Amino acid sequence: MTPFSFETAPKIICEQGGADRLGAICHGLGISHVFLVTDAGLSRAGLLNGALASLSAAGLSATVFSDVLADPPEASVQAAVDAARAAGVDGVVGFGGGSSLDTAKLVALLVRTAQALPDIYGIGLARGPRLPLIQVPTTAGTGSEVTPISILTTPSHEKKGVVSPLLYPDIALLDSRLTLGLPPAVTAMTGVDAMVHAVEAFSTRLKKNPLSDALAIKALQLLYTNLPSAVNDGRDADVREAMLLGSLFAGMAFANAPVGAVHALAYPLGGHYGLPHGLSNSLVLLPVLEFNLGVAQGLYAELGRAILPGLETVEDAAAAAAFVAAIRARVAAMPYAQTLREAGVKPEDLPMLADDAMKVQRLLVNNPRDVSQADALALYQAAF
Repeated sequence: MTPFSFETAPKIICEQGGADRLGAICHGLGISHVFLVTDAGLSRAGLLNGALASLSAAGLSATVFSDVLADPPEASVQAAVDAARAAGVDGVVGFGGGSSLDTAKLVALLVRTAQALPDIYGIGLARGPRLPLIQVPTTAGTGSEVTPISILTTPSHEKKGVVSPLLYPDIALLDSRLTLGLPPAVTAMTGVDAMVHAVEAFSTRLKKNPLSDALAIKALQLLYTNLPSAVNDGRDADVREAMLLGSLFAGMAFANAPVGAVHALAYPLGGHYGLPHGLSNSLVLLPVLEFNLGVAQGLYAELGRAILPGLETVEDAAAAAAFVAAIRARVAAMPYAQTLREAGVKPEDLPMLADDAMKVQRLLVNNPRDVSQADALALYQAAF
């Protein structure tokens, strides 16, 4: 067996209503003043009420930062760090989607260890220690609650990541009740995002390993099976819990077996057009699957057999084609834009997007098939 290492969050709690115990959970980590990182929409919707009540009941102070922005810009993260320092907090809770969780990671780190963000973009450049950190996802998509990655938007509209084991939280808390009100389109985008994590982790080139493989397959089974129900009837807490678990398993997988060309091509769409990350991934997913098919046929065949009945005795070529067709049909049924044109991307921008995608070499090196600048442009054209 090829040597490998595997890391994840040390503790995961999956409990419907678990957010109402947040006070006791924070107390167990020795936190007395919580900095709760979220966005204005969740705050207005009252999703924080149970968590805040539990903090108060446990005798803990709480400072709420609800100014998180989508695809968080550097300035937004720095504002959160400054607010946490000013409040004198001793623990951080990320509460929300991927942007809130990614912001919370960097707040927990930078309050304890001041570092300039541009100096820590990349792998293993951040220094510790950090404050205690709990992550509470309210979408089933990014898996950020169990990844050592925080993705920010630079002033030049590039997506850059801080990657460090320091960003794993102490506790990831899954409470499916927090996801019951997600609109169908958001449910769809985030669910497909999580499926992309599973597919790319399973087919990654450099750090593929048996633990990530097992997690990716289980994640894809949960997500592929439950996504239609979650989109069409979002009030089923058990379906929502299955989606959260699928997202978590996919996050654990790609944290150790990194994603590839889908994400590399998605980042410029978010950076330049502000498209939601899940939508960006979805728009380029099928062209990348088709591009990789000749090289990743055996891997895609395994994924096909994991989610589709009757493929056990089918040869790899047919099983892989069935897998791509199944993902195509699942994505096509989602209630959002299906092409770059429908999403508002300008055709004259495709070369610029391809140039930017080529800068994301930390992800492109993981893709099963090498991607040139001409390939990147052709992939955007196929998605248009």
